[in-house]
Amino acid sequence: MAFVNNTMIIRRDLMAKLITLFNENRLVEDIDRLPVDMKPKNAKARGRCCIYKERAILKYKMLPILGYAIDEEEDEFTPLSAYAKGALERTETKKTILTVVDEACTACVKTNYVVTNLCKGCVGRPCYMNCPKDAISFLENGQAHIDHVKCVNCGICKEACPYHSIVYIPVPCEESCPVKAIQKDENGIEHIDEDKCIYCGKCVNACPFGSIYEVSQLFDVLSSIKRGEQIVAIMAPSIMSQFDHPIHDIAAAIKRIGFTEAIEVAFGAMETTKREGQELQEKLESGQQFMTTSCCTSYVELVNKHIPEMKPFVSHTASPMYYTVELVKSTHPDAKIVFIGPCVSKRKEVMDNPDIDYVLTFEEIDCLFTGLGINIETTASTGETAPMAGRGFARAGGVIAAVQQLYPNLAVKPVQVSDLHKKNVALLRAYAKGKAPGNFIEVMACEGGCISGPCGKIDYGKAAKIFRKQMGEVG
Repeated sequence: MAFVNNTMIIRRDLMAKLITLFNENRLVEDIDRLPVDMKPKNAKARGRCCIYKERAILKYKMLPILGYAIDEEEDEFTPLSAYAKGALERTETKKTILTVVDEACTACVKTNYVVTNLCKGCVGRPCYMNCPKDAISFLENGQAHIDHVKCVNCGICKEACPYHSIVYIPVPCEESCPVKAIQKDENGIEHIDEDKCIYCGKCVNACPFGSIYEVSQLFDVLSSIKRGEQIVAIMAPSIMSQFDHPIHDIAAAIKRIGFTEAIEVAFGAMETTKREGQELQEKLESGQQFMTTSCCTSYVELVNKHIPEMKPFVSHTASPMYYTVELVKSTHPDAKIVFIGPCVSKRKEVMDNPDIDYVLTFEEIDCLFTGLGINIETTASTGETAPMAGRGFARAGGVIAAVQQLYPNLAVKPVQVSDLHKKNVALLRAYAKGKAPGNFIEVMACEGGCISGPCGKIDYGKAAKIFRKQMGEVG
């Protein structure tokens, strides 16, 4: 996860305010006033041209929180109250995972290459002579100027300039994407290509304008609870890294939201360990050089969409979430199930699993605590305690450690690939050719594992420290 910034604070503030309105049965009645209340008439604009622009952005940022993609808007005059009413009455969740708030996205740079004052207006003009789109002209002082309408970001001018006066300015969301799934459209608005996207969530926190949002299922869950439906929360092991409280206390706080039960996914992780270890042994005995884990949905999406040659090496064992759902269905067959975790990609996995209904993130859970006025309090430990090996799935090396512990005689030569950035994607492409430095490769999309997931509420350093404490590794 990225360091906390103001766009995250705004997002969380919006969520908490909407939750409070829902809890007080005022969501439909008062939501239209919220942008005005947050940016009153005499308020100073911060980062935008005026408060009216800021109000418009706040309005559009509420749509994905309510569970709508931005492109679902058909009429700009439709009030927020109509969307809120629809969110409370909806019986099916949306299939869109990520959406771009176009009103917020317009402030980003339109092209990646800019001429600086280092330009000497030289006679050679190699930038001009080599531009394939005739996008370079010259000002009265002789300095080069790039026409951003014509420029196609090829970078030839930068390479040609002998004074290094043309610089590359990265677009944060585009730079963060390891698979080039996000690019500007003809209007200069970023567009996410679903055929390429692996839902790693890196773009969500990379955008300095907070324009990329998940399409939330927050109000689908709250409406289900309000209807009195039986609904069970299953908590990813990495939740132990987000709240500096024992897991039983966290579970008790989640139940106070209205959940029937809160169960650790660490229980399902042990079934994954058992099956993955067996599969690794079978594949190695059959002569296969290596096997990779399959727990991370973003990695599975990466293989399916970008590295198909890696498919034979990917474990067929399901993720811990899958086996935890099986466990819940055996004891609560009629309950709806909500996965609580740090991932964007789990929304895709849930879409493919008819036995699980919703996904909430750690960020959303924290906002629920805030909006509903719930404090995590010390409780008497109740329920079965999950194995520590299963909880260890939350961090890089956790799957490897669990398999080695359960299968001590298995000759595991582990390799960790933690963080699916561009270099690691290239590394996996090389492994897919059949050569790898080990026989069991654990792949996680996030640096350090799930404890640094894109939808967490604190940064990786703090999360790692809390997790080690919860695991009993530090005092």
